[in-house]
Amino acid sequence: MRKKAKSIRAPSVQPRFRLLCGGDIALGPGKAELLALIGQTGSINQAAKRMGMSYMRAWSLVQTMNRCFKEPLVIAAHGGEGGGGTELTETGGKVVALYRQMEQASLRATAAHWKQLRRLLCV
Repeated sequence: MRKKAKSIRAPSVQPRFRLLCGGDIALGPGKAELLALIGQTGSINQAAKRMGMSYMRAWSLVQTMNRCFKEPLVIAAHGGEGGGGTELTETGGKVVALYRQMEQASLRATAAHWKQLRRLLCV
């Protein structure tokens, strides 16, 4: 009989929230990461590359997010002599921060249950 291979990574819990706006996912873990990377790089294209997705997919996600919130989260400037650029708006920065705070609060709220569940895992 073969033994189970031991996992290299320790077990962890990772909350995954999705904010729904009608039929659209206004925000989720991937979109939050995309926003954060746009804020870091100032570029939808660079953010998309870091996430391993196409520019068109990233642009589509940005359009969905901008449509779902009262104010745009990302403002894009079209290319020209100096090239285009992208800016995470103040609202976009707040959305990312609040999403991360929700993740942290959920980890704190579920810590006792996670401790019990972890004991039941074969690690």
